[in-house]
Amino acid sequence: MSGKYYRNQRANAAHLSVPELQAEAKKLLSDKIHGLSFSPYISGQGPGTQITEQQIHERLQLILPYVKWIRTFSCTEGNELIPKIAAEYGLKTMVGVWLDDDFENNEKELQNAISIAQAGHADMLAVGNEVMLREEMSEQQLVDYINRAKEGAPGVPVGYVDAYFLFENHPSVADACDVIFANCYPFWEGYPAEHALAYMKTMYYRAVNVANGKPVIVSETGWPDQGTPDRGAVPSYENAIRYFVDAYHWTQQEDIQMFYFSSFDEDWKVADEGDVGAYWGILDKDGNHKYAK
Repeated sequence: MSGKYYRNQRANAAHLSVPELQAEAKKLLSDKIHGLSFSPYISGQGPGTQITEQQIHERLQLILPYVKWIRTFSCTEGNELIPKIAAEYGLKTMVGVWLDDDFENNEKELQNAISIAQAGHADMLAVGNEVMLREEMSEQQLVDYINRAKEGAPGVPVGYVDAYFLFENHPSVADACDVIFANCYPFWEGYPAEHALAYMKTMYYRAVNVANGKPVIVSETGWPDQGTPDRGAVPSYENAIRYFVDAYHWTQQEDIQMFYFSSFDEDWKVADEGDVGAYWGILDKDGNHKYAK
């Protein structure tokens, strides 16, 4: 749908009621948003769970009507099956290569990702996710993984995912990428919901400023609808759906690609992120719609 449509809409959702926000979210999803972060886990599962093809089919079918792209996070434990299945449904995939300080597993991740790309099922490769943020390897080690992916998957755009400001701090990583994947989370920086969109724009353009003309994609953003506040950032249903509507209106106006976080609520994330970790989905853990009611 054209940007003109969205410019004619009430792009800032500040004055919309919750029912109006739900109607707008339903319209956005019916027209298909650009992308969603996708993990196929169900309640009680998480990293370490071996995922089956059947489960991938079942979870993908729940979001299929609403999205053009998905973003995965790993190429092991069954996650390597997702891109081929997604392609069967006509979805494009940003294939995630999970890297951390387990260098043996990193090799499995990278080789599986290259195999997926060589089979024609990777539309983009995201080599590493917040490795710099977690300080799990050196800048040069990360650049080496990115370069190996580029060599193994010629013709497939290769990038790296991290918080927007880390591309400023690690210019050699930005230089190695074909595309910059910037995570932009006003919530995790404690910004109040009424200022969240403005701050997210600032985050995005800071990444653009160090991209040297390369494409910049918002690889993650979102807002939780339940849980404990983080400074001025308050989880609530209204704040979450308003952020979703505002963020998609803006990115569609500006023709910016964005992967929203996330497809489903995921209870395993509580261990790392506290109670808010379980409530980032546009669908709940059972696959029921939260926004497009």
